[in-house]
Amino acid sequence: MSSLMQIGELSERAGVSHRTIHYYERLGLVKPAEREGAGYRYYDDIAVKRLEKIAALKRLGLSLDEIAAVIDLYFEDGTGIKGKEKVLEILQAQLAKADAQLQELTGFKRDVEANIARMHSLIAEAKQK
Repeated sequence: MSSLMQIGELSERAGVSHRTIHYYERLGLVKPAEREGAGYRYYDDIAVKRLEKIAALKRLGLSLDEIAAVIDLYFEDGTGIKGKEKVLEILQAQLAKADAQLQELTGFKRDVEANIARMHSLIAEAKQK
């Protein structure tokens, strides 16, 4: 069994602040391995791995809600395949959303360009009168 550590050591090993760890606990992303009667939390190596996985998933652009939907899959399945499949599904949805937004923006840009051209024409016509 791995040795237990307090939040300070966990924070140092994972490279995140105490506040971040407490926040992730409230969200259910990280859990202490043990709690002492005085309220001290003790964490194990799995907590370090979870914090590292959270950081990696954030770098992929996942929100904390999306991470919450995925992270347990990585620790339930030793291969990580289920987690990766879920992340792939999320990323594909993000791509589809980005494509839709780009289409919308492209249409908006065309409309603005057409309006600019129309205003130039109206100004030119008004100057000729």
